[in-house]
Amino acid sequence: MTGRAALRLSRLRRVTQEERGGRPAEARGGRGRRRGAQPKVVALGGGMGLSASLAALRRITGDLTAVVTVADDGGSSGRLRDELGVLPPGDLRKALAALCGDDDWGQTWARVIQHRFQSKGDLHEHAVGNLLIVALWEQLGDHVQALDLVGRLLGAHGRVLPMSAVPLELQALVKGHDPARPDEVDTVRGQATVALTPGEVQSVHLVPHDPPAVPEAVEAVLDADWVVLGPGSWFSSVIPHLLVPQLLDALTETKARRVLSLNLAPQPGETEGFSPQRHLEVLARHAPKLALDVVLADTAAVPDRASLTDAAKRFGAAVELAPVARTDGSPRHDPELLAAAYDRIFRMHGRIGPWR
Repeated sequence: MTGRAALRLSRLRRVTQEERGGRPAEARGGRGRRRGAQPKVVALGGGMGLSASLAALRRITGDLTAVVTVADDGGSSGRLRDELGVLPPGDLRKALAALCGDDDWGQTWARVIQHRFQSKGDLHEHAVGNLLIVALWEQLGDHVQALDLVGRLLGAHGRVLPMSAVPLELQALVKGHDPARPDEVDTVRGQATVALTPGEVQSVHLVPHDPPAVPEAVEAVLDADWVVLGPGSWFSSVIPHLLVPQLLDALTETKARRVLSLNLAPQPGETEGFSPQRHLEVLARHAPKLALDVVLADTAAVPDRASLTDAAKRFGAAVELAPVARTDGSPRHDPELLAAAYDRIFRMHGRIGPWR
C-alpha cells in the first residue's frame, strides 16, 4: 500500500471509530455492555437467503454484522473475479443493499447499487455496486475498510464482512450428475454450477481446503449474543461457512446462542426433494461438532414436526415454527414476519442478557 493510501486508510479508521462512539470495535459491547443496549447479532450466509435474514434482523437490532461467502463464480462477480483476481463482490453487495433503510435515502441507494447495466459492450450485466466495491478495494487495499466505507455511504444498518480474504472455489461430489450414469459420483466445480447441478449432492468442500478467515469475522462471532445461520442455498451459501476452519472454531467456541433458519422450500438442483430434516442431516455431516440452540422453520413448510424435532436434537436444538413466508405464495421470506420470529426467539431462548 502506498503512503497516501495508508494515510487515507488511517483517516477512515478514525472517522469510523468516531461515528461509532469513539472506540475501536473490540472496545465496544462485549459482556460488559450497559443495560439498554441491543443484542449483538451475526448473520452468516450468502445470496438472497442472507439478504432476507438481514432485512428482518435490521428491524430488531442496531448491532448487526453479516459474514458473507466468497465462492461465487458466476455473472458479474465471476467476470470481475476472473479479470482482476478479486473476491467476488456480488453477495457482499446484496448484503449491503439488504441493510439499507426503508426511507427514501436507503431505498434509493439500494436500487443504485443493485442496478445492472444493459448494453452490447463489456459493461453488460455488471452491477453498479460490484464495480464500486472493487474500485474501493483497489484504492484502499483493504477489504474490510472498503466495505465499511460503502456501508457508511449507503447508511447501512449493520456491517458486512467477507468470510475469507481469498477467492474460494466450491467443489461438490454429486451422485448421478450424468443421467447416463445414475449411480456414479462426479466432482462438480464452481458455485454457480453446483447451485443448479442435476443429481444428488453428497458433500461439498472448498479450494483451498483450509482458507484463512477474515479476523474481524471471527471476532464478531466470538463477541456475538446471537449467531444466525441461513436461510439460503444450502450447499453453496450456508455450508461453506462451516468449511473455513477458523470460522467453524469460532462458531463452536462462541458463547452466543445459535439459530438455524431453514429454507421455505427445497431448491431446484442442489436440494431437490429435501425435507426440512434432510437439510439438518447434511449440515451435521459437514460439521459434526456444531451445536445449535434453535431451528426456525416456516409453519407451512414442515409437514412432519416430529421428524424435524428428532433431527434438531442431534444439534441440541429446539424447534420453533412460525409463519415467515410472504402471503403471495412465492417461496420468499416476509421481512416483517421473519423479524417477529427472530425477536420472539431472542427473547424466549436468550440468556438474561444486558439488552433486557
